[in-house]
Amino acid sequence: MEAQKMLVIACGAIAKEVIAVLRMNGLSHVDVTCLPAELHNRPEKIAPLVREKIRALRERYPHIFVAYADCGTGGLLDKVLLEEGVERIGGAHCYEFYAGADGFAAMGEQELGTFYLTDFLLRHFDRLIIQGLGIDKNPELLPVYFGNYKKLMYLAQVPHEASEQAARSAALRLGLVCEIHTTGYGELETRLVAVTRSAKQAQEQVIQWQN
Repeated sequence: MEAQKMLVIACGAIAKEVIAVLRMNGLSHVDVTCLPAELHNRPEKIAPLVREKIRALRERYPHIFVAYADCGTGGLLDKVLLEEGVERIGGAHCYEFYAGADGFAAMGEQELGTFYLTDFLLRHFDRLIIQGLGIDKNPELLPVYFGNYKKLMYLAQVPHEASEQAARSAALRLGLVCEIHTTGYGELETRLVAVTRSAKQAQEQVIQWQN
């Protein structure tokens, strides 16, 4: 009997990062499927769609892990996962698991009026922020959305000169002070590696017993 692959159901906004973590750590026994990143605009749909994915793929995968934070579901995702017997990464949102719970809390205490960007949000800044909020067609909306913010915090997973310059340009466009904090993959990597390796070891033990 061969070991079966495990499955990670991920938010599309962190798909690139999830795949990078798996490749970096040699976790070739893990498959990834993603839900659209745009669900963050409709968080009430996240929990039922995650349940749908779990039930559709459970027979193919003995172990499933969900790479989502709460992401605005107000606890509904945790309720679904408890009912389905599936774990997720901890935290209220990706900013928290990239920066770490304590690190993110400290950032919030330092400046409540902080607007956060991850690598994904920075890559799609125009589409998700400028166009998504209608600022491109209605510039007068800029102070409505960002008038209470003071700082843009770029949480960099893979920092390089071009992305740092893009973050500074984004901050300037929003009229905010720019600060850059390198997080790497944070708890996303820590948790994914621990869960996937543990699942593989458990399967290998079962196979040994059966043989």
